[in-house]
Amino acid sequence: MSALLEARSITKRFPGVTALREVSFDLRPGEIHALCGENGAGKSTLIKLLSGLHPHGSYDGELFFDGAPAQFASIADAQRTGLAVIYQELALVDELTVAENLFLGCEPRRGALIDWDRIWRDGRALLARVGLDLAPDTLVGDLGVGSKQLVEIAKALGKNARVLILDEPTAALAEREVDTLLELLRDLRRRGIACIYISHKLDEVFAVADRITVLRDGATIITLHTPATNKNEVIRAMVGREITEFFPRHASHPGEVLLSVDDLCAAAVKGGPARLHHISFELRAGEVLGIGGLMGAGRTELLMHLFGAWGTRLSGRVQLAGRPLDAASPVAALAAGLVLASEDRKRYGLILAESIGFNLSLSSISRLRRGALIDEEREAHANQGLFSSLRVKAPSLETTVGTLSGGNQQKVVLGKALMTEPRVVFLDEPTRGIDVGAKLEVYTLVNELTAQGKAVVLVSSELPELLGMSDRILMLHDGRVGGVFPKAEATPERLLAAAMGRTLTAA
Repeated sequence: MSALLEARSITKRFPGVTALREVSFDLRPGEIHALCGENGAGKSTLIKLLSGLHPHGSYDGELFFDGAPAQFASIADAQRTGLAVIYQELALVDELTVAENLFLGCEPRRGALIDWDRIWRDGRALLARVGLDLAPDTLVGDLGVGSKQLVEIAKALGKNARVLILDEPTAALAEREVDTLLELLRDLRRRGIACIYISHKLDEVFAVADRITVLRDGATIITLHTPATNKNEVIRAMVGREITEFFPRHASHPGEVLLSVDDLCAAAVKGGPARLHHISFELRAGEVLGIGGLMGAGRTELLMHLFGAWGTRLSGRVQLAGRPLDAASPVAALAAGLVLASEDRKRYGLILAESIGFNLSLSSISRLRRGALIDEEREAHANQGLFSSLRVKAPSLETTVGTLSGGNQQKVVLGKALMTEPRVVFLDEPTRGIDVGAKLEVYTLVNELTAQGKAVVLVSSELPELLGMSDRILMLHDGRVGGVFPKAEATPERLLAAAMGRTLTAA
């Protein structure tokens, strides 16, 4: 079968780095073709090039669409050809209705006026195509992430897209929403629409993809037919080596209690209803406490509250190393020896327009002062040490952090946290959206922290990660403790039951 979309010998250079080297890739009509690779492998660059964000002339090599040369000058040019990209950060306007978002920028008109009757009528039809039972006048801001994702796909179909490119589409979805999305993609395949599916979640890739292409260090490594391969072969192609242990947690030897939380209740705003209810736990030096729960269980709110960045305390007591921790602000928490690496690195963890060095030292300015001024030599030495030890893939510390891959941005977030020299480290979804190799580096860092006598709280939506890297696991349900499990007693079934507010008795 001839290719619908094809890239031949694509090379893309940026100042100081070659992002793509002789990359070739093709997509057939009605095919789901997965694109896999470590962070920094070149996936995002290839997608930006295919979608017209990097216009023709800014790269070497050739693109073809439906057998004809494609010389996209812009994103709009690629969209007119029939290609649409759905990014991890959804491009919807929360303040507008679903129908208004579906036709934003291409509103049908009757003379000089917008044809609202057609917008509502065609909007209903598009929503039906993606199986979304919504009124077109629903505000997008009232939708969950899964529904927003489907609205984005409906929007693309409304522009007669023949190729959909989905970049980490399930990163923020619940399991039920993931199943809905994958079934929709299978249905689109049956209708002849082709998809490029980018994901680090190999379970999803093997569930939906017809073929898998692996990129590594900006080059095409291999293209595999999904039924004829397995996860180990794909991972080996991604990282260039065999990985035998996915969760390399070292044996722990917990010491003194570093963090104590007793009967904590907290609300989002003063005078509001409690969001966290009577939460109690202890965290010891050298220990990893995993925290799990379903979406909305209160995991992030708990960490943000203890760090001084969310809500108001209604009752309860918190102590760090035996001293009361009021944590009225993140500054106070940092001074006490507590640091948080947020789940939303782009919103809370980084200043994307600034350099790697600027971001690394941002939370440690008070430690790097000499009098009223920053000791630039000391700052540069500290930044270089973390830049090297974390193996950030970038030309230099002066590289703008917003240009890095997700995995390398996460390394900068972690480096910034470590530079504060904390005793307790909160890691909120630290491996979300990063590849297998980068995950292993995070797990190695967790082992190093606990070996140094630091205590780690690991929040994760991935049960295998919780089970593999935690010494104890606390499950939250609706802002309450659903259960606490020693590693030896934790099973997926017991954890899920606790997350749902039930108790699973041993057989």
